[in-house]
Amino acid sequence: MTVIHLNHRAEGPVSAPPLLLGPSLGTSLALWDRVAPELSASHRVIRWDLPGHGGSAAGLIGPGATVGDLAALVLALADELGVDRFAYAGVSLGGAVGLHLAVHHPERLSSLAVLCSSAHFGGAAPWRERAERVRREGLEWLAKSAGARWFTPGFSVPELVRDHRSADPEAYAACCDALASFDLRDRLAEITVPTLLVAGREDPATPPAHLREIADAVPGAALVELPGASHLAPAQVPRAVLAALRAQLDGPPASGLAVRREVLGDAHVDRAQARQTPFTARFQDFISRYAWGEIWTDPTLSRRERSMITLTALVAHGHYDELAMHVRAARRGGLTPEEIGAVLLQTAVYCGVPAANSAFATAQRVLAEEETG
Repeated sequence: MTVIHLNHRAEGPVSAPPLLLGPSLGTSLALWDRVAPELSASHRVIRWDLPGHGGSAAGLIGPGATVGDLAALVLALADELGVDRFAYAGVSLGGAVGLHLAVHHPERLSSLAVLCSSAHFGGAAPWRERAERVRREGLEWLAKSAGARWFTPGFSVPELVRDHRSADPEAYAACCDALASFDLRDRLAEITVPTLLVAGREDPATPPAHLREIADAVPGAALVELPGASHLAPAQVPRAVLAALRAQLDGPPASGLAVRREVLGDAHVDRAQARQTPFTARFQDFISRYAWGEIWTDPTLSRRERSMITLTALVAHGHYDELAMHVRAARRGGLTPEEIGAVLLQTAVYCGVPAANSAFATAQRVLAEEETG
């Protein structure tokens, strides 16, 4: 028997942590076009289409479908791809799928982000009425109002509106059935995975109050409200969505300036800041955020090991002023003069005797200054 799974697109290294991205009703995986490629630098990003949307078969669900049915399809896709635990982010109906997974299958999730969604969608009647009319008339009448429901005035993504028009009416109606019966308000307190809620300030479909309701109920949840965003935030404000998701997936950025002070000392950092000009300000910010906030905070290597590597690299390139600074930093980090000498002796073999000769002279001067106070 042939098993048909949800259409999907996978991006990023196979060995990277998996991240599944869920769509909103009426859209396709193109909803994530301006976000997924960026996230794929650090994650194996897998975005999927709802049944009857994009490339997914319409027959995967039928009348009376539930969000649980959609969640089962997502888990089947993950199983097909050999993905056990994964981070998950979803918009609207895709966010509801994430909430269902967090309540019923928490062992499968490493984290959850719910964007422009809700724990309930305004009662069953409007969705049943919409499903009935779509089954009777198709989707053209609904696609005409997609822009007003999805975006702020003057903004649109024509490809997503086309996806709306081309969705299968029966499958779309079945998704409406799922939204009609969805209500997890009394189960939200059971969610234990790290949870982020993202609300569009201008979203008429799931206003910020819906996301606040979830944030207030889920222990430890975080809430971000995006100004100028309506219902399809990843398409309208992708940079803001990226920032929120990166903080959720990778953790808050370390305090690069604090680490810089710990390694180099307050006196050096104070001098560098005193010399800062509008011309050099962005470079100083880059150093603090990237070199000190990301590289030096990576726990894979100890600070002692990083000091040794840094000393070697500075000798190799002849950066002796920087070498003096990092000899001081190495001493602050616990390296003995003997260990520093051993590092510089190693550079004589691989960087050349003249380079090591200059490095020893620089280090000897710094260590002599230390002795004389």
